[in-house]
Amino acid sequence: MVLRDIRINLFAITLILVCLGVVMIYSASNIYAWERYKDGAFFLKRHFIFFLIGILLTYWVMNYDYKKLAHYAKPFLIVSIILLLLVLIPGIGREVSGARRWFRFKFLSFQPSGLACLAVIIYTADFLSRKGKLIKNFWKGFLPPLAVLGLVSLLILAEPDLGTTLSIAMVVLVMLYIAGTRFHYLLSLVLLALPVLYLLIFHVAYRRSRILSFLNPWADPKGSGFQIIQSQIAIGSGGVFGVGLGHSKQKLFYLPAAHTDFIFSIIAEELGLLGTIGVIILFIMFIQQCLKIIKHAPNKFSYFLSLGLVLMITFKAMVNIGVSCGVLPTKGLPLPFISYGGSSFIFDMVSVGILLNIARTGEYP
Repeated sequence: MVLRDIRINLFAITLILVCLGVVMIYSASNIYAWERYKDGAFFLKRHFIFFLIGILLTYWVMNYDYKKLAHYAKPFLIVSIILLLLVLIPGIGREVSGARRWFRFKFLSFQPSGLACLAVIIYTADFLSRKGKLIKNFWKGFLPPLAVLGLVSLLILAEPDLGTTLSIAMVVLVMLYIAGTRFHYLLSLVLLALPVLYLLIFHVAYRRSRILSFLNPWADPKGSGFQIIQSQIAIGSGGVFGVGLGHSKQKLFYLPAAHTDFIFSIIAEELGLLGTIGVIILFIMFIQQCLKIIKHAPNKFSYFLSLGLVLMITFKAMVNIGVSCGVLPTKGLPLPFISYGGSSFIFDMVSVGILLNIARTGEYP
């Protein structure tokens, strides 16, 4: 019965977060949607489509034998790599603001990097469950998952999307560390990656400006520092109890991406400190239930799979909240279950479906 209680709690927490997201997406986007599309519910309607797709896929993965994912780990990975290659081709992938990250299907967009992250997690979990005894061997235990991570990371980085690249890299490295890989392998990799990271950040103009604006947003308050400043104004304006649902001023074309990357700032402004603490507590409770699922995982594959999924959701939540509060540089990662994000939202829902499936394994009547 313990696992049944965990499943109920996890489902309930996720549902609360999703419902909060629906309310806040409409609140944060209705004026912008009316100005641009003459329909205040434009983004809300699209989000309901993503919600329905997410629910259907979640229900399907909940009833699918998740252990079969291990058998399809390599084909799944190959398909995701092909999609990452296709999205980079002009005329196939959709370019927005200099980034080519999406496939466009009429009124829906699909971002293959989300699928690729899920594929890498499944592949790594399968690899560690089958060859865990070789994990301390550099050539047979450490290099294969690292090579897969490197290839996928390069393709995602080419879009360009440094935030997602860092997310999946962190998740896989933590999975390898917990699996027992030698610490000096990971340390050497991190040290070798630092110069590359430096070049990727400080030799690319828009990334360099993000770092500089993070360090001192007031150096360019109308340019690179504008987003961070407006986010902090929104958070500060909310006070303890907030200005009231729907009464945000920063969403009135002051704070860019109010319904996506900076929806946490709108929550802070409209619902105040109590609202933000409530959201953080919900995520803590979510993580707590997920840790119980990991603890009760019936086999190595389910253990590492649930670990990877939880790490990805946790990392995205921490980064989004950190960026909104100004304690981390802008990364462009949505807040799981709450932000308007299309494919990102769907894959977060699918991840929960897999976690619920794993929690059902070994459940006693």
